[in-house]
Amino acid sequence: MALHSPDIAWFSWGALRGYPTRTILMLLAMSIGVSAVVILTSLGEGARIYVMDRFASLGTNLVIVFPGRSETAGINPSTMMGETPRDLTLDDAQALTRSYNVRRIAPINVGSADVSHKNRSREVVVIGTNHDMLEIRHWELAQGKFLPELDLDRASPVAVIGSNIRDELFGAQRALGKWVRIGDRRFRVIGIMGSEGRSIGVDVEETVMIPIASAQQIFNTSSVFRILVEAKTRDAIEPVKQFIIDTLQERHQGVKDVTVITQDAVLETFDRILGALTYAVGGIAAISLAVAGILIMNVMLVAVSQRTAEIGLLKALGASSRQIVILILAEAFMLSLLGAMVGFLLGQLGSWSIRYAFPDLPAYAPAWAIVIALTVAIVTGLLFSLMPARRAAGLDPVLALSGR
Repeated sequence: MALHSPDIAWFSWGALRGYPTRTILMLLAMSIGVSAVVILTSLGEGARIYVMDRFASLGTNLVIVFPGRSETAGINPSTMMGETPRDLTLDDAQALTRSYNVRRIAPINVGSADVSHKNRSREVVVIGTNHDMLEIRHWELAQGKFLPELDLDRASPVAVIGSNIRDELFGAQRALGKWVRIGDRRFRVIGIMGSEGRSIGVDVEETVMIPIASAQQIFNTSSVFRILVEAKTRDAIEPVKQFIIDTLQERHQGVKDVTVITQDAVLETFDRILGALTYAVGGIAAISLAVAGILIMNVMLVAVSQRTAEIGLLKALGASSRQIVILILAEAFMLSLLGAMVGFLLGQLGSWSIRYAFPDLPAYAPAWAIVIALTVAIVTGLLFSLMPARRAAGLDPVLALSGR
């Protein structure tokens, strides 16, 4: 008895159609496993890309300077003596411009203050910075202009406000050119921010930006919270980082009391964490494929016992044990393939639903996850069908025909 590929496919399809309830249950189990892998990995990959994009919005070729040195060796002598890290100053920030590899810098001071116009008032986050902050952070203006180019230590009564602040303080009135009171000082509105949403802790729509020297007067401080330094090229990031460390160490009497991190280092850390998370959730979801494989094995064992007479007839007509194994495995392959394809479609539908509900989240399953999910589904179905196939192949034709 010779069996060809079309015969095997037709026989397997007929076997699946002959037991619709059993087929639907196994399809459901396999499709749930595949769709879970697709949906969960799309969530993990979407979160990774979202965080990468948000950090990229910080700026290009960015180096960030913090006051105080990060220590991992526990308590040091300065801690025991009650000393605090030296503050960063505007002179420190100015000194960082003296390198060919530095394109621009933006010192930052952050605090909260009451902002009012006529009888309207609210508390907002006030950012003190300079003209270059707009280019470094890739922000956009909706109206007016950004902070003027001034010496860092020169105060000026001008402010750029977020769109929500404009709406709450001025309503339908024109805001440009009007005066607002921030703390105990008056500032003229010269610009309205066009950027929207939260960008790494700063909600642009809810902030007011003023020259950093003016912010230091309002907050009664001479220190700088952070310094953003933009290198001219990607290759210049490491030389700029070393220049910052050397320059500030020299200015601080030979003490290394600042922390310098690069944007790439932050991105790499988050990329590793979220990449590992994607693999983890994909692995957890893949466990359901093993469960589906076990279900296929159990159902196929039952199917073999139900179809004993049919298998006996095939063997009586001359089908070899190898051909019986091929028939059973072909049925499992077709079942696994159909279940995998249905699961893939359901997973894509689930990913689309996530993107529809959260437009900012690029929830697309990575290609490797789709390939692995489909491959594991098919291989699992085949592997767990080997036992039922061998059992069917080992049946005695005479006993099988008699239903025993």
